[in-house]
Amino acid sequence: MIKIFMSTMVLLTLLSGGTFASNSFAPPEGKTLLLVGQDRDTISRYVRSTHSVPAGTMFYTSIQLMQGLDSSNEYGSGPQDAYWLLRSYPKSVIQVGLYMVNGLDETVAGQYDDNLKKLAQWIKQAHRPVYLRIGYEFDNPENRYAPDKYQLAFRYVVDFLRKQHVKNTAYVWHSYCVEKPDLELMDWYPGDDYVDWFAVSLYGLPAQLWSAADFLKIAHKHQKPFMIAESTTCKLYSVRAKIDWFNHVFQFIKDNKVEAFCYINSNWDVMPMFKNDHWGDARVEQYPEIKRLWLDEINQDRYLKASTDLFQLLGYGREKS
Repeated sequence: MIKIFMSTMVLLTLLSGGTFASNSFAPPEGKTLLLVGQDRDTISRYVRSTHSVPAGTMFYTSIQLMQGLDSSNEYGSGPQDAYWLLRSYPKSVIQVGLYMVNGLDETVAGQYDDNLKKLAQWIKQAHRPVYLRIGYEFDNPENRYAPDKYQLAFRYVVDFLRKQHVKNTAYVWHSYCVEKPDLELMDWYPGDDYVDWFAVSLYGLPAQLWSAADFLKIAHKHQKPFMIAESTTCKLYSVRAKIDWFNHVFQFIKDNKVEAFCYINSNWDVMPMFKNDHWGDARVEQYPEIKRLWLDEINQDRYLKASTDLFQLLGYGREKS
């Protein structure tokens, strides 16, 4: 949630146990990838406090500048430092939010091809599954993504990376998950040949959960795995309210067999970019009751964390040629 710029399905082999395209890097059936974000310092504090390395970390950059890949960048929302994340968590995947607001036409016109070459090289050198959210929250009214232009730009990025022989990325189509969008969500859909995952944001409840459940049905219809790509306890100030939020989300994950859960573990009120939004402190380690609830949940067998066999479980190394 950074505001900085602000064909035929190939089945997974029996090793991964999934039912999706071989380049989706979906976990085995009944498992959920656990990812934590959204900046270097927040992730580092989380790992130190919980003594647990998640299956993946989160990182943000933009099509316009492609910043933060090789060195740290700070825009008032915590340091975005992809190189540090790769080096510090070698057994974790990485999820990338690619910001494209006010850049769709320029993308299709080839104005950012040099940046896409840089991204392609970085992904290949990551040597792990990379989940790329292209123009994340496509239906967020603030982003002003026209459906036809968004589709073209999404396809352009995927085609470009494929031509660069990038094989270790899964392409994520990420909805803001509003309750009543002005347009049908599928108006933005780039197509089954371009989308590997469906994804949603989860902030407000329960209305967003209803929308997410509807979107998940569409994902299943298209035989795509489903990711909660951004989530946090937004504007929930009491411990009781936060606990209720977590219980709802954990139940949603179990009931719907969600394949990936990405939690933004930030203290929003100390970040210059967000301090006026009054979102509160979403860190699980900040409150003993929530920390216990969190650890009890993520230590269940369902949740995948960093491990020596994680990439193999996800089918890494068996990507389509």
